[in-house]
Amino acid sequence: MPGEAGNNQSVERAAAVLRVLGAGRPELRVSDVAEATGLGMSSASRFLATLERADLVERDPVSGLYRLSLGVVPLSSAALNRHPVHRAARAVLQEVAARTGLGANIAVRRGDVLMFLCHFEGADAPRSYTQAGHTAPLHATGIGKCLLAALDASGRRALLPAPLAAHTAATLVDHERLDEEVAHVHTHGWAAEVEERALGRASVAAPVRDATGEIVAALSLWGPVSLLATTSGREGVRSPLVDHVLQAADAVSQTLGAR
Repeated sequence: MPGEAGNNQSVERAAAVLRVLGAGRPELRVSDVAEATGLGMSSASRFLATLERADLVERDPVSGLYRLSLGVVPLSSAALNRHPVHRAARAVLQEVAARTGLGANIAVRRGDVLMFLCHFEGADAPRSYTQAGHTAPLHATGIGKCLLAALDASGRRALLPAPLAAHTAATLVDHERLDEEVAHVHTHGWAAEVEERALGRASVAAPVRDATGEIVAALSLWGPVSLLATTSGREGVRSPLVDHVLQAADAVSQTLGAR
């Protein structure tokens, strides 16, 4: 048993090193990895060397800095392409992005954040740096509000302690206002976000359900405020875009077996 516990701890530490290299700066020194993971310098160096031999990490021959290697790509691609939501949504997102000219995303909840699984840019969408695997706050996005609709009020408060983080002056920072947004999702089937996460940007989103009827993902259209909204708040979102996002979410839900 002690040997098994030690092996498990080694796996956890190796995973921590990979996560550090996958977040923030693309290349790190051994000391950076040690500081971020809480490992000693010798331990961090040893884990990096082991991961390098496994082709999951590589060391720049000039700078000596470490980064993720292309060896992680087959693993991450397999995980993404085999995910049922990604498979069901990809063609739908590509089509609705082309039809509306906006950006189209789909995401799932991972703990207290959302994670994007797929993203397409329409002709009128500003260039986005959103990629599969990127995360975003739940309370400050249309997608996040739809995902939070899968939880009751007590579950949302346990997941997101108050006050909620403010990203702009328009961000919802108290649970009472967030409850109203989630109630709108339950009543009308969609949510909106106008400059709550970033100035000049808005989105409209709808939940995606599986065969059991549970919310398992959410889909959104996003772009400049000038194209999505006539006024601030969900009442100002242009109604044709609401129809587009509802139809797209319904198409993905049906592929997942929802009635």
